[in-house]
Amino acid sequence: MMNKNVEFSLNKPIVMVGLMGAGKTSIGRALSRQLGIPFIDSDKEIEAAAGCSVVDIFSLYGEEEFRRVEQRIISRLLDSGSTTLKVISTGEGAFITPEVRELVLDKALTIWLKADLELLVKRTNFRNTRPQLLNADSKSILSKLIEERYKIYSEADITVETRDESLQKTLSKVLSAIRDHIEKGVGVLKTQN
Repeated sequence: MMNKNVEFSLNKPIVMVGLMGAGKTSIGRALSRQLGIPFIDSDKEIEAAAGCSVVDIFSLYGEEEFRRVEQRIISRLLDSGSTTLKVISTGEGAFITPEVRELVLDKALTIWLKADLELLVKRTNFRNTRPQLLNADSKSILSKLIEERYKIYSEADITVETRDESLQKTLSKVLSAIRDHIEKGVGVLKTQN
């Protein structure tokens, strides 16, 4: 059941996309609380299914196998009661996979949290949960990922620029962007009973 304080209704799950450090998990959790719907972190679902961490999956099986598992998990999340509203936070590479991108664009309202390089570096430094940044120059890797992936992320239904600001301010921007999207008649309108 959607929160009574929200001025719009949804009939699709919301999928958060963007680079690591953009705020997909923290904003996704806050959004789910605001909307009164469940929050799911696809990386946590992958870890539960695999019985090991994302970092371990990358090191033991490689990125290609991780992407296959990720695709299956996201497909399951969107197919299991697709009328069930939820907010799903995806890993930074999920939307880059063409099959995953096609699936989420078809079955969900996609929101790209777009952050600049300095903010991403600040938010991802000193974390050992980012396989691509382990033992590496995070600024150069993130810069390369921005160059490679921002054009693809721009295919999301909604883009919200994130800044070094409070969670509440970014959440307000996301809610406003969803409302604007719905008012333009290009998105989701009424909940299904």
